[in-house]
Amino acid sequence: MHIPGHKAGRRHHAAALAATVFCSTLFVGPDLAPADGAPPPSAHAPKLDWNPCVQGSPFDCATARVPLDHAKPGGRTIELAVIRRRATDPGRRIGTLFFNPGGPGGPGTVQMPQNYEAFPREVRERFDIVSWDPRGIGSSTAVNCFGSRAEEDAWASGKPAGFPAGEQERTEWIAAYKDLSRRCRQRDPELLRHASTADTAHDLDLLREAVGDARLTYLGISYGTILGATYANLFPAKVRAMTLDSNIDPRAWTNDASDNARLPTFLRMGSDRSAASTLDRFLTLCGSTTVSRCAFSAGSPQATRGKLDRLLERLRERPVGPWTYGRTVGDVVNGLYVVQPGWTDLARRLQDLWQGRAPEPSPLPPAPPVPHPDPYLGDEQAAAVLCGDSPNPRDPGVYHSLEETAARRAGHAGRFWTWAAEGCATWPALAANRYRGPWNRRTAHPVLVVGTTYDPSTPYANARAMADELANARLLTHDGYGHTALLNPSACVQAHESRYFIEGTLPPAGTTCHPTTPPFSAPRPSGGIATGGGGLAGTLP
Repeated sequence: MHIPGHKAGRRHHAAALAATVFCSTLFVGPDLAPADGAPPPSAHAPKLDWNPCVQGSPFDCATARVPLDHAKPGGRTIELAVIRRRATDPGRRIGTLFFNPGGPGGPGTVQMPQNYEAFPREVRERFDIVSWDPRGIGSSTAVNCFGSRAEEDAWASGKPAGFPAGEQERTEWIAAYKDLSRRCRQRDPELLRHASTADTAHDLDLLREAVGDARLTYLGISYGTILGATYANLFPAKVRAMTLDSNIDPRAWTNDASDNARLPTFLRMGSDRSAASTLDRFLTLCGSTTVSRCAFSAGSPQATRGKLDRLLERLRERPVGPWTYGRTVGDVVNGLYVVQPGWTDLARRLQDLWQGRAPEPSPLPPAPPVPHPDPYLGDEQAAAVLCGDSPNPRDPGVYHSLEETAARRAGHAGRFWTWAAEGCATWPALAANRYRGPWNRRTAHPVLVVGTTYDPSTPYANARAMADELANARLLTHDGYGHTALLNPSACVQAHESRYFIEGTLPPAGTTCHPTTPPFSAPRPSGGIATGGGGLAGTLP
């Protein structure tokens, strides 16, 4: 199963973005006491023996041992790979900010260092930033259903790239994921049953104790939002500050707590429609500018839309090297995630294909200074979380009809997002410990929910749903593009997040921010503008 946007390490070409720097100075308010004064961790918290990840690295690494089954703390234990970057202004340090990079399947030990500069400067000054590879992922005790990478590569080469197009490819795709399920069933079925979001939320609470914080300060993006919401409802009294950026609707994730799923997770979320609307904006903005700014421009939005449709239809019949219709649509959806420089690079690749050339790959970001900059991240790691946690149709035969329905409402993106969860149809395990709600337990402090209006993965409507479901939340709208405001910076969003994390100040209700740098254009002189709300922002009680 392919989890869209599931990219990490050099193998998966994750983005490394620079942070926007702020001029204002924010201070700790009286209602958000520094975490340093917390009582010592409980006896059950793991001991973190921090050491530089590699010689000369500014990042420290440690290994935490936690129970495989939190209901049986005396049973089998597993390892979590943990990473930290200390606060750059230790004299004004507040505590620890925990970060989950999403996925499911994102390794924090790689993605936090790669994207460290994207965190607001004042947050980096005042907090140690800590992330980890969740259970089952990367350099933690990992789900691995193959004997070697070569064996996994051989398996991957036997299925269509992106998603299947046509009966033969559908047969190959379904057979490949049946084979993956068979392999996983034989390797470590016990681990497969304990890779749920709730299991990871319990791990996070132990890590909070291990660093000595009385309450949790947390930033979760994409899948990290459902992890954050789960934590907030399992441990509501322990929430100090929590920002959820690019949200999953909790009811869509759990299928309203029912296992009888008629639609796959991503169609319940509306990812297909959101990707289609984001793609339409890409084509509109591309067609409204010159080829010097957007290489795929055909001179007008309508002409550029038609150009893409003709290209994709041509690729159905005549692939350009390995670039099939399915691979290209998958590349388009993933290429919409990061606007700068992602949209410019996507336009270049599409223009290459239009001219009959196989695109050159984009350069890889520098390897982060960590012991394992390229951990194994096979499809089965994301599947262990998604398929075990979120219900999906169990009959592989229904996905083609679901694809056609999704295509009628969302075009090419509907086909892509339908097949993204088909691997769950034959997945061999359900999580033993799933959290299905309620989602409205009142937290000690409010949660800040950030939603981007044109997000190709998690629709803005999901952010509204998250804010409505949580008992005590404030929605901040990023009227922009791409997946997560962290990776598509808005100085306005970052300023509000900084005030919230540091002093507990929420943005006024109805606040809307704009991108620092809109697609295919020069940077905004002001770096983004906030509108709406009015009056003074409230502070946490």
